[in-house]
Amino acid sequence: MGIVWEEILIYGITGLFCIAAVVFYVRREKRKSGAIAKKVATAKEEGRFEPVSLHPFIDVNVCIGSGACIKACPEKDILGIVDGKATVINATSCVGHGACFHACPVEAISLRIGTEKRGVDLPHVKPNYETNVKGIYIAGELGGMGLIKNSAEQGKQAVDSILKSKKTGKEGVFDVAIIGAGPAGITAALNAKKNKLNFTVLEQDSLGGTVFTFPREKVVMTQPMDLPLHGKIKLRDTSKEELLGIWQGVLKENNISIKEHSKVEEIIPLENGDFKVMIANGEEVLAQNVLIAIGRRGSPRKLNVPGEESTKVAYRLLEPERLSDEKIMVVGGGDSAVESAMLLMDRNDLIISYRNDQFSRIKPKNREKIDAAIAEGRIEVMYDSNVLEIKKESVLMSFNDDRPDKEIANDRVYIFAGGELPIQFLKNAGIEVEKKFGKIVKKYT
Repeated sequence: MGIVWEEILIYGITGLFCIAAVVFYVRREKRKSGAIAKKVATAKEEGRFEPVSLHPFIDVNVCIGSGACIKACPEKDILGIVDGKATVINATSCVGHGACFHACPVEAISLRIGTEKRGVDLPHVKPNYETNVKGIYIAGELGGMGLIKNSAEQGKQAVDSILKSKKTGKEGVFDVAIIGAGPAGITAALNAKKNKLNFTVLEQDSLGGTVFTFPREKVVMTQPMDLPLHGKIKLRDTSKEELLGIWQGVLKENNISIKEHSKVEEIIPLENGDFKVMIANGEEVLAQNVLIAIGRRGSPRKLNVPGEESTKVAYRLLEPERLSDEKIMVVGGGDSAVESAMLLMDRNDLIISYRNDQFSRIKPKNREKIDAAIAEGRIEVMYDSNVLEIKKESVLMSFNDDRPDKEIANDRVYIFAGGELPIQFLKNAGIEVEKKFGKIVKKYT
């Protein structure tokens, strides 16, 4: 009889431990879920919940809340679990790695462009990267794929499509004019060289395209990629300088030159099926095919204020370590503005001018760093402010509230106001552009 009671006691204690463990687990998950829900609410308040580019869409009817997508994502606070289902948090910081898409064990995630509320202008591009205009191709960020690895792969595949079209080999005409020397353009050039095509690469700024404008030491690549004539680059957490160095080395090894500072103004389709590519400096290029591999921002957006044409005004930050003891103003409130300001703040008198009352749509890490810098007095932020005029030794500011206009001593101005989408440039060439609302880019089939 004693043995029976001992067994009952053991089973009872074991049952209590199991119940306690379940209660502990449920409470812990509830706390974690509540914390994520608060982050989602904050992201919505600060305008960081709605995605602006390629992003994961989660089918909550399929999701089992395994958390595999969160573990796979190399970014912080992009995804979380609320009430047992995955959700996006800071969607504006998503760069479209697609790691969550591949990690989901139940195929609950698809990658999409735009949302039901916010449309994204995208050119019409076929699966082979050709547009509705025969002979004009688009690869990379402009087509919706901004991640470096994806853009590079598209550049390679677009050239493969040109080879398959057999629209090459005409004497006195380039087989392909590649517009843009970013990830897609560089990889396209390497693949064109590998396949003995006659080509030219035109870049409005400098080698690297959008990557070249990143602040120094900013991490720009988190996944390996393949480069034609070179092989796989197995680097992770690669800085801008490292990546540009690799590109420069590969291009030099293969005698490929980039025509920098050659902004393409217009692509003119000719009656014989070729294209005349008009460059801002007056030059013309004839090509049988054109590959557009430029970023979505096109040209930097200007403030259109007096004095903006001054040589002390710039739209990207290069060599920040060369600047010291200057009175600098950074205009803008996005990641580029904040990151640039933090690179300049230790050796200069730094002011950020932002037209809104708080920073929005910046990455969580940047928010933490900029808040700390402001608290320590290393950066002054002028919220609700606008530049009225840029003078030789000062900047005239206005404010959205009752504060009077103010003139501030200044040596240099950096403007990070985004860029103008090259929509008209595409339409002038006959390329159809549509606003996409939640277009599926990748899904399991």
